[in-house]
Amino acid sequence: MNTTGKNINITFFGESHGPYIGLVIDGLPPGLKIDNNLIKNNLLKRRPVKKINTSRIETDNYEIISGFYNGFTTGAAFTVIIPNNNTKSEDYSDLNSVPRPSHADYPASIKYRGFNDYRGGGMFSGRLTALWIVVGSIAQQILEKSDIYVGSHIYSIHTLQDKPFDMVSKNKATLISLNAKGFPIIDESNKENFITLIEKTKSSFDSLGGIVESKIINVPVGLGEPYFSSIESYLSNLLFSIPGVKGVEFGKGFDITNFYGSEMNDQFEIKKNNVTTSSNNSGGILGGLSNGMPILVRVAFKPTASIHKTQKSINLNKFENENILIKGRHDPQYVSRAVHVVTAVINFAILDLLMFKHKKDVL
Repeated sequence: MNTTGKNINITFFGESHGPYIGLVIDGLPPGLKIDNNLIKNNLLKRRPVKKINTSRIETDNYEIISGFYNGFTTGAAFTVIIPNNNTKSEDYSDLNSVPRPSHADYPASIKYRGFNDYRGGGMFSGRLTALWIVVGSIAQQILEKSDIYVGSHIYSIHTLQDKPFDMVSKNKATLISLNAKGFPIIDESNKENFITLIEKTKSSFDSLGGIVESKIINVPVGLGEPYFSSIESYLSNLLFSIPGVKGVEFGKGFDITNFYGSEMNDQFEIKKNNVTTSSNNSGGILGGLSNGMPILVRVAFKPTASIHKTQKSINLNKFENENILIKGRHDPQYVSRAVHVVTAVINFAILDLLMFKHKKDVL
C-alpha cells in the first residue's frame, strides 16, 4: 500500500534512484495558504551534514504541480515532485543477486519477483522521507493555528543520552526552540560528545542507532478513534512506515512494567480551574484518547544497515554463500535526520485525527 490517511489521504511514489520522488495529498481544504519557507526550512534540517551523515546531498527543490494556484490550495489533488539529482546507481549493480544484510533487498526481490528497483533501496530508501517532511510541514502550519505544537529531540544515540522531556510541562517555547535546530537536543552541552562518537564510528566504517523523543501539547481532550484509530494505534502505524524504526512507546513505555500501579497511576486534580493529572506516566493517552496532558512518544531506530565492512550474504543466482562489501554513500547514523521526519509524521497524524472531530462538528 502506497496510500494512507483516514480523512486526509496521502500517496507516495518514486524510488531512491528514479528521476523523481513525489506525493499526492487528497483532502486538503481549498484556500489554505502554503508556507513554502516552512517546507524549505524543514527539508533543510533533514538534509545530511557531511561530517556526521552521508555524502549524498540532494537539494530537495520540490515543485508543486497540481492543487495549488496563486499561493493557495484549490481543493484538487495536491501533488508535489522532488527530483533526484545526486545518484550513483553503479554502486548497486550487484544487489539483484547478492542482497545486503539487514536491508529489504532479499524479501523485496521475492515479493516483487525481481522486478523491483533495488538501486539505493528503491522504494524502501530513507530518501522518500523527504516526502513526509512536505506533508508534515503543511500539517504543522494548520495545527499551530490551533496552538497545537509538536517537537522532537535526539533522546539518545548508541549509549549517549540527552536530557529527557519534562513529562508534565506544556512549555511551548521548548518545542519551538527544538524545531529551529538541525541537531535538536535539550542539553546543548551533550552535542560535542554526540558528534565525537558519530565521527569515531564513521572512521571505523560502522554505524549507530538511537531514540527520538517527541512531545505534543494542547491536543484537545478526547482525540482518537478507538479501537483501530486510537492515538497510539494510528501513530504507531505511521511511525513504523519510517525506514529503520524498530520500536515505539508512549509515556513510561516498557519501563512502566517495573513499577506498582500505585506508583504509575496518573491521579486527577483541579489546577487553575483545569482538569490535570499530578503525573503523566501514561503519556497523555488513556483508552486510546488524549486526556489533555502532553503526549509523549519515543521511537527507536536501528543502526544504519549499510556499513563498509565485509559481511556474509548469499548469491541468489548461484544459490550459494558469498561475502559482500557494500558500496555507496551512507549515514553512520540517521537519527539526527530522522528526528525531523518523526515530527512530520506526528504532525500529519494529529491533524488527520482532528478531522474526525471536524466531521462530527459539522453533523
